[in-house]
Parts: sequence; structure tokens; C-alpha cells
Amino acid sequence: MKWRREEEQAPPVEESGVPDTGWATTSMSTGAMANWTAVVRWSAWGLLLAGPLLGGWALASAAKPVAVPPQAEAPRAQPASSDAVAPAGFAEVYVATYVKAGDSDADAAEFAALYPAARSMSWSGEGGAERVESASAVQVRQVSAGYWSVTVAARITGSAKDSGRVHYFQVPVKATGGRGAAGWAATALPAEVAAPVGQKGAAPELSYGAAHAPLASDPAVQTVQGFLAAYLAGRGELDRYLSPGTALHAVRPAPYTAVTVTQLSEHGQGPAEGAEAQTPPDGVQRRLLVDVEGDGKHTSGRPMTYAVELRARDGRWEVAALEAAPALATSPNSSDS
Repeated sequence: MKWRREEEQAPPVEESGVPDTGWATTSMSTGAMANWTAVVRWSAWGLLLAGPLLGGWALASAAKPVAVPPQAEAPRAQPASSDAVAPAGFAEVYVATYVKAGDSDADAAEFAALYPAARSMSWSGEGGAERVESASAVQVRQVSAGYWSVTVAARITGSAKDSGRVHYFQVPVKATGGRGAAGWAATALPAEVAAPVGQKGAAPELSYGAAHAPLASDPAVQTVQGFLAAYLAGRGELDRYLSPGTALHAVRPAPYTAVTVTQLSEHGQGPAEGAEAQTPPDGVQRRLLVDVEGDGKHTSGRPMTYAVELRARDGRWEVAALEAAPALATSPNSSDS
């Protein structure tokens, strides 16, 4: 069915006697006209008075700093020593896998995951005849962008001829994958090389005086002994030996049942050897290199060394820090810090 719209006839337009001027006219009384005029006049005055206020507000808004969403910082180039951590770790795993690899499918797949070219290789030996007891990257050099040469020291066991001897392997490692999805792959088989130059040498000189036996009456020795007993053997409260603001936590579970200070040496100008140290005024510091022996359930007399910083407060010595490393004689602050 079709719908059809019927045309409506427009009503006849009456002729007006008023000529068409293009302006719409309306009928308004004299009172209404006066009211309308007042509204317009007051609106104009309002706009005139508000003008300076609006202008001042605009200037103040322009003076305020505009909050700009923070932009992501451009990635910064990391120092070589930091970048080398990942390829060094990869090289250690690669050498360990290489040493124990054999002709089995499992060995081949494991090795090919690290060295893709190995998929076209065949192995004649039996896997597992030798294994890496320990492996450590001892030298890392950047060949080019994303390409490294890593020398790995590996202690290999299982060979009757040189079981436990340290071997050095040079491994080429290439970064793979796109940005944010970094991976690593070896570009060749490991090459056995001589030990890198500089791996062996004289022991570094430390910035401490001659070591001597601890004096039981020395308040500093008493603090160190009590602190290490609480820290390593769980004997006593650790906090009683710490300076305010020093955050240290005891080793848990306690690896030793007893800890004994065997000798110590003083950094800088400390008390004379064998003399009892009197407690100095608050704030005075001492830096000690402390040798200890730990006795436990499965160990006896295990030697260890701690660099300890002490600080005097309220007539006694307190532990201010366990230093990250002993002070070297060549360090800038070894003599006066």
C-alpha cells in the first residue's frame, strides 16, 4: 500500500496596508517600553563596570603557570659496567650448558636455545660427562653497540685428568629482540683462552693499623663482641648496640651459635696497641677492621672480617654502620675520614 501525502491548501494571505520595511514590529505599551529601556541601560552599565575586573582576571590567569602533563624522560645511556650485567650472566649460563652438552635431543635443544647455529651441529660426545661446578664472568668488553665479548672462568669437574681446574672461555654475546623485549644469543662456540691479565696480583693495601688481639676491657671491643653475637648468633637484642638512626637486622635464621672476635685493627689514629680505650665525648667515631670466627652446628672456626664504624654516645660505644667494604689505603678519604 502506498501512502500519499495530500497537499494542504494554504490560507489566503491578507494584504496589509502597512508597507514592508524589512523590520519586524510589535505592539508595546509606553510603560513596558520604559522598563525595557531601563534594563538595557543597567546591563550596559554592568558590562562597563565588569570590564576591568574581567581584564584583571584574564591577566592573572595568564600569569599562572600552566600545568603541563609530565613527559617521559628520554632513555639515558647506562654505563658499560651496568649494561654488562645481563650479557655476563648469559655467558655464564652458556658456558655451563656448553660443557655438559651431548648428543641427546634434550641437550641439543637446550644448547640451541642459547646458540641458534647449534641446530645444524652434531655432537659426538655423551652429555653430562663433565659439568661446571661454578662459573663467573671475569672480564666483559663491549665490541660494538649491543655486542659483547665475555670471558668466563669455569671450574669444571668430572674429568679424571684435571678435575676441578679452572678454565677460561671467551664468549661472544649479541643482544637480540626489539626495544623492551631484550634477549641474548651467542654468535659462536666458546673459545678456551688463557687467564686474563690482571686476574692475579698483590693484595690491595688497606688503611688500617697493625692487627692486634682484642682487649676484653676495651669498651669498643665489648660493643663489637656483643653486637656480632646478636647479629650472627641471635644472642641478645641487636638494637641495644646500635646508634639512633642505624637500621640493621640480625641474620635470620642465625647461622652460628657463637661468634668470637679474634683480632682487630684501627683506621686512622686510634688507641695505642694494647692500651685500654677510654670512652670519648659524644659524637667521636672509630672505624675498626674486625676479624671473627663463627661456630655453628656444621662449621667450626669459620673466619670472617667486618668493617665496623662505632660512634660514642652517653658514655658508651654504639655501632653506627657495617661498612660495605674496608677502607683502602689508596682511597681519597683513607687517612682522614
